[in-house]
Amino acid sequence: MDAKGTLTGLPWWVTWIVIPVIALAVFGGLIASVVGFLVGLLFKVLIFAALVGGVVYLVRRFKAGDSSSRSDW
Repeated sequence: MDAKGTLTGLPWWVTWIVIPVIALAVFGGLIASVVGFLVGLLFKVLIFAALVGGVVYLVRRFKAGDSSSRSDW
């Protein structure tokens, strides 16, 4: 008997309310930790991209002014 046959005789509220609530109760901590890890990783990637972009901008800006004079430093 497959999963579809197992859930066939049950009311709709068991399939759509009780089973997801049980899954959240059992795996809620795992789901929260995975979501927290992904949000933290995304934040670190954005910070890294902003820092690298800032360094590239500063180097190009000072390199462009380097040929005319050194008074920028």
